[in-house]
Amino acid sequence: MDPIDELRAVAAALPPAPEAMADYLAKVRDHAYKVTDADVELLTASGLSEDEIFEQTVGAAVRQGLRRLDRAQQVIA
Repeated sequence: MDPIDELRAVAAALPPAPEAMADYLAKVRDHAYKVTDADVELLTASGLSEDEIFEQTVGAAVRQGLRRLDRAQQVIA
């Protein structure tokens, strides 16, 4: 399997993110460089595990990266 297809499959297999993560994941997707320890601390304080936060963070970053890749390929084609 193509590595990009593997990434798509892994990202698609993640469970939906809890609603409490919506603003955080939007920040990851749109302005990852602005994410701070305080953002993560708010999520852990709301009861989310570090593993869940990590998995959803990576999933959001991978999905956004794939969107950008797809768009670039459309422009090039």
